[in-house]
Amino acid sequence: AAYKALPDSAGATSYDALVGEACALVLFDLALIGALPGDGVSVQPGTQALPNLRSEAANLCMRPAPGCTSWVMRPGAVELCGPDGRSVVISLLEGGPQPGAVGPCEVTRPYHAIVPGVWLATDDNNPLSDFEAHPDKAGNQLDLGGRPVSQWVGSLARCFERVDRHLPDLAAELRLVGSLLVPVGYDPERHLSASYQEAIGLAYLTLHPNEMTMVEAVVHELQHNKINAAFGFDPMLENAFWPLFSSPVRPDPRPLHGVVLAVHAFLPVAALYRQMARDGDPLASNPSWWARFEQIVAKNRQGMATLRDHARPTPVGAALIDEMQAIEEEFQSISWPPKGKADGWQETSRP
Repeated sequence: AAYKALPDSAGATSYDALVGEACALVLFDLALIGALPGDGVSVQPGTQALPNLRSEAANLCMRPAPGCTSWVMRPGAVELCGPDGRSVVISLLEGGPQPGAVGPCEVTRPYHAIVPGVWLATDDNNPLSDFEAHPDKAGNQLDLGGRPVSQWVGSLARCFERVDRHLPDLAAELRLVGSLLVPVGYDPERHLSASYQEAIGLAYLTLHPNEMTMVEAVVHELQHNKINAAFGFDPMLENAFWPLFSSPVRPDPRPLHGVVLAVHAFLPVAALYRQMARDGDPLASNPSWWARFEQIVAKNRQGMATLRDHARPTPVGAALIDEMQAIEEEFQSISWPPKGKADGWQETSRP
């Protein structure tokens, strides 16, 4: 069988290229698990470049040299037809090929396990990564920020460990929706992150030395992935994108769609802080930790007030906003400690 991964037309659109690459990746996964016909399936590039092959589960990226004419997918192997007309069969068995040059192909291992099922990616093929809606950023180019992969993986693994310890149900949800976390630099002063409705399971993060800053980033970006998946089935709001309103977490005016995203992301962050206080986490002895907890609760309250006053939800959106409202009200029972002290916190009830 032969599959033309990309159209022959010189006017092929980027969408055509994406569909072609997606189909090639599906065939690659089938080759990895041995689920293809013995005579193989040929992937031909048409007028476009032959697509790279990537697999997070196999921690494998295979880049053909320019001019290669086809991939042939077989059970447990791929054959690459090189620009000189000769072909190379690359076995995928017993861990697959080692990094380096394999004939007219460059092999890398760009996926590094953070927790089971979630990887740090040092390779990114998201065509939207340069599109940026945040006023303080200029895209999301892959960048380790001069830090070793081990430092990134260690920091992110500790984020999951903390959520595991205090909110295990949330941790399970984050693992379910998250797949790839892409590094986009190191910044000791601020943290920036991003995700895309078109790329569920993917999040972009800077590395920051503060543990809670990283935990917040992981939780809120994967929360964005959860609600972005829901937005794919229902618009949630009849006035989602106009007019604009102030957002509790952004300096620029935002549509209500963005306000929903913000509150939905930070309600579980507030819940994590609350449970850390209840469990006596060592970080909860720091006055700055308490100041941040209070700030998050105040911003969530502000965001919910904006939604109550202005949102015109769909029936599905109304159910979501009602649930968010009920969760936000749970935090109204908190009696905050005096400024600069980490003791004196009380809850009049324990929802």
